[in-house]
Amino acid sequence: MSQPTERSPSLVADDLFRREGARLVASLAAHLGTHRLQLAEDAVQEALVRALQTWPYRGIPDNPAAWLAQAAKNLALDALRREQTWHRKEAQITAEQERWLTRADPADEPHLADDTLRMLFVCFHPQLSIEAQLALALRTVCGMSPAEIGAAFLTSEAAIAKRLVRARQLIRDLRLPFAVPDASELPQRLDGVLAALYLLFNEGYKASSGDRLIREDLCHEAIRLTRLLAEHATTSQPSTKALLALMCLNAARLRARVNVAGEIVRLHHQDRSQWDARLIEEGILALGAASTGEIISSYHVEAGIAACHCLAPDEASTDWTRILSLYDQLLLLKPTPIVAMNRSVALARVRGPQEALKALESIPNRHSLEAQHLYHAIRASFIAKLGQPAEARAAYQRAADLAQCDAEREFLRIQALESRQCFKTS
Repeated sequence: MSQPTERSPSLVADDLFRREGARLVASLAAHLGTHRLQLAEDAVQEALVRALQTWPYRGIPDNPAAWLAQAAKNLALDALRREQTWHRKEAQITAEQERWLTRADPADEPHLADDTLRMLFVCFHPQLSIEAQLALALRTVCGMSPAEIGAAFLTSEAAIAKRLVRARQLIRDLRLPFAVPDASELPQRLDGVLAALYLLFNEGYKASSGDRLIREDLCHEAIRLTRLLAEHATTSQPSTKALLALMCLNAARLRARVNVAGEIVRLHHQDRSQWDARLIEEGILALGAASTGEIISSYHVEAGIAACHCLAPDEASTDWTRILSLYDQLLLLKPTPIVAMNRSVALARVRGPQEALKALESIPNRHSLEAQHLYHAIRASFIAKLGQPAEARAAYQRAADLAQCDAEREFLRIQALESRQCFKTS
């Protein structure tokens, strides 16, 4: 056991579970089969419970991640042994356990060696609906909660939970095997995998709930997996490289997005010397590599927008006209309310808040946006610039009431307060 540490065992276990939980589930499912996804999840959860129960008394192990992985494996095998069909499966499971314990380094294996990537491709089995594929991948492989997945799709936690139940039931009924599709089949599943990684990164870049705005562990895991895809002969498609570019360019600004107190720092107030030049360079190179072929994906356009910000030496030099043009192109490729809402921000910088407000309030099917705090925050910023502090304060307060992330909620409350003070002095 390790010597006493300043961090409590419960904090170490919780942090480890956040970083490694999804990967452990993927690894377990890789060996147990996708029809045992629930068993894999239960084993990892139970391993965490045991860590919380034993580490405060026995001390934190020298290698906490290995301890948690071994505990989950043992719990999964114990559960299998308790099944009524054990007598028919004992030899198979024993052999699997031996193979497991002596398994070679995954990096030495052919094809897609990373367990998380393998599991992602399995989740996008064509016999599952698109909605089920994404929900299953984000929950089981990426470790996102039903509430976080719901926030990504602008739907309820309950709706996502139902999707997951149906997906797992279908997997059990069909007994879908854990098998990465042949190389010829990878491209038709790649779009779904990229979409899952995109949403995983977004949750890390701006958490939908909790006490932190940024979860760097999710961002870096999404980048790691996308890099692997970009390096693989079959999945190294222009869209893959464009997504990698987008992630790198956005991740380059992570350190500057909050101050030492954990408070949000807006883009125009960020210290650009804190931006990661290495990631910016990687992002620009990946975007250049993605320029081959005739197809332009939404990732290409979003990466172009991110590049406009990263390459501008200061706020005044930002090419907002170019950014607005890219948003116009993105809206054609991805005509969603969220894209239209984000476009309105660029529109305000080019044509003023009045036209931007009109565009925002004219978004088709914006009812899904009106339940989100960002819609009201953006609307409030336009109204404030139009010299209507009382209405801006109400919109900021509405945004604060809807925000689930503590940092955003506090930021919006401050904006509402400043609007009220402006109203009093006007």
